[in-house]
Amino acid sequence: MRIFYILFSIILLTGFQAKSQVGSPFSDPETNIVKFYPNPAISTITFDIEKNPTQMHYIQIFNFLGKKVFEVAVNSPRTIVDLTNFVRGLYIFQLREPNGQITVSGKFQVAK
Repeated sequence: MRIFYILFSIILLTGFQAKSQVGSPFSDPETNIVKFYPNPAISTITFDIEKNPTQMHYIQIFNFLGKKVFEVAVNSPRTIVDLTNFVRGLYIFQLREPNGQITVSGKFQVAK
């Protein structure tokens, strides 16, 4: 299990993303699957799903150690996640399809 944490940390620190189609709300909207903002976030973070926004998706959020700290099923173009119970630090999110396939992943920071 310790090897998993080490590999996860290396991947996080090198900026690896499952798909390179993650961006800020100011990026080219034709190439983005999901936009997330603000980054760094303080009290909430917003996810705007650009591709098939009414299809069922799952947003999963993992802390720096790889532990899943949040999951929600969404079928709307915009989801706002309350970060009240999140501690300061880096987080990884994954947008998954109902079959479990990762559509896109990215990282954001909580700065309280």
